[in-house]
Amino acid sequence: MNRKTTRRIFLATGAAMTGSIVGGHVLRQSVKASNPSHSPPALMTERVLGKTGVRVPLLGLGGAGQTPLSWDGSEQAAIAIIERALQLGIRYFDTAASYGPSEDYLGKVLPFHRRQIFLASKTGARDRDGAWRDLERSLQRLKTDYLDLWQLHHVSFNEELDRILGKQGAIQALEEARQQKIIRFSGITGHHEPAVIAEGLRRFPFDTTLISLNAADVHHPRPFASTVLPVAQQKNVGVIAMKVPAYGRLFSSGALTGMHQAMGYVLSLPGVHCCVIAAETVAQLEHNVDVARAFQPIPASKMAAIEKQTAAAWQENTFFRDWT
Repeated sequence: MNRKTTRRIFLATGAAMTGSIVGGHVLRQSVKASNPSHSPPALMTERVLGKTGVRVPLLGLGGAGQTPLSWDGSEQAAIAIIERALQLGIRYFDTAASYGPSEDYLGKVLPFHRRQIFLASKTGARDRDGAWRDLERSLQRLKTDYLDLWQLHHVSFNEELDRILGKQGAIQALEEARQQKIIRFSGITGHHEPAVIAEGLRRFPFDTTLISLNAADVHHPRPFASTVLPVAQQKNVGVIAMKVPAYGRLFSSGALTGMHQAMGYVLSLPGVHCCVIAAETVAQLEHNVDVARAFQPIPASKMAAIEKQTAAAWQENTFFRDWT
């Protein structure tokens, strides 16, 4: 099956799934159902995601990690979180081809709200054909005919970058999918080596980057913030932060007192547009949204104080830097 034929099949499927949605009616009705007083919830601040020109809320929902969204046999809990996220005003949903059942779970809810959301997935393939297979599977699982953002996942080494950008590399699939309007924007993600991500931004005009950023990162010998953010700002690349609470270790270690510090610090870094954080329960999701709604930029003096709090525990809160 050639790629254009595949495109037509996805278009037909997408039309069938979303044809009944008019002007966000379904989404508004679900919000009313959860809020009998009909008083509108407080809104999250939105920022323009770099050169995409798209406005996104400060907080998006992560589809992997400590969350039922990536756990087998947890469909009911996952769907409850996804539906509540929509009701709370989350519009950015992050997943990947390798996140277990995450795409399947999202595909059971999000097609009915497709016009109101920003949907991002990823491929870990480094070659063109492997990336295409991931994309086609992602579209089938998510029950959509396009992605708002498709990203090259966890790029960790210069050798990987060379392969991705070389002849028959994954970048070829990305460019072909964009030409066919199967994806709107392209991105690169990483949590291992910031210099590789910065080099990727220099070598290809990615629209976004999803990188590890938290209050302990500044103490790492090779920090993401000072390495990647200046390049991203120079090129107007949208920056999405991940690993913001370090899977909760920033709190369990006593380094920070709560999500207001973890999220507040990252969203106050120059050049960061939003963050994606997973939720283990609906209550945890609601708390994270409350923090995002109350966000105010943190002044430099308080940023320095937060960094000082993490100085003694930075290694256990950047443990993911060892993952490749």
